[in-house]
Amino acid sequence: MPQQSPMVGISLALVTAVFWGALPIAMKQAVEVMDPFTIVWYRFMAASLGLGLWLGFRRQLPAVSRVGASVGGLLVLASIGLAGNFVLFNSALEYLSPPVVQVIIQLAPVLLLLSSAWIFKEALGRHQIIGVIGLLAGLLLFFNERLAELFTSLSSYTTGVLLAVAAALIWVVYALAQKSMLKYYTSPQILLMIYLICALMLTPLASPAQLQLMDNRQLGMLVFCCLNTLVGYGAFAEAMARWQASKVSAVITLTPLFTIIFVDLASLIWPDHVAPAALNTLGYIGAFVVVSGAMFSAIGHRLLGRR
Repeated sequence: MPQQSPMVGISLALVTAVFWGALPIAMKQAVEVMDPFTIVWYRFMAASLGLGLWLGFRRQLPAVSRVGASVGGLLVLASIGLAGNFVLFNSALEYLSPPVVQVIIQLAPVLLLLSSAWIFKEALGRHQIIGVIGLLAGLLLFFNERLAELFTSLSSYTTGVLLAVAAALIWVVYALAQKSMLKYYTSPQILLMIYLICALMLTPLASPAQLQLMDNRQLGMLVFCCLNTLVGYGAFAEAMARWQASKVSAVITLTPLFTIIFVDLASLIWPDHVAPAALNTLGYIGAFVVVSGAMFSAIGHRLLGRR
């Protein structure tokens, strides 16, 4: 088991937040000419190859003979959850800007928190309840200019929001199933099996030939998306092994803020390809409140405990 190292842990957690923060910007470029199913298929194929080589080198490939009926069912459920999350996330980017999708997806860890309390009978702390309330209030502030549109009409914006919410919901299915499998396999082993199953599931829906339609910019973005799956999830798993899970989760909640920063920077460098984050002052405050609420859910017990 890796030795606990806070400095290494926070560095890896920041790498994860940075990579995940940049991901929707790259996917937004790739989805211009490639459908979400094909982008996700390429990501899972690359992740399967990379992670498989790494585990093979370390002689830690999962023993397939240990996969019984119950574990097999959990693997399929987790694979459907992760593949659905990736596809819905990409689909939402066809309608929304990267910062909007990234803020909405912060519902995922909160929904996981509530689901774990219900399914695994885990107690909800006062700090977690406060964090959930803060996150929901932040979402209202973030969408302050589009609230009427969201609740009164099925516009393209509303469709994108619904797709992003669905991505967060189905990610919870993946997370709960993966959590149930940790007694049988390590996280990297579980991820490898899930990546392979996801790639197989999406093969009939993918159109690999769309790669020929991409220019150099879009191709580079697709390559970054593939590497992002390996680096982002790899850094996250290693950070969890070297630092406290609650602190890693707190750092990861910074992801939407990185997305907003990267979008604003990219809009200055590539104004023809990236639009700036169209947020008013309340929108920026809302994004900060969303992140603060998610962060408080992870480490708020330390602050309340000191009091």
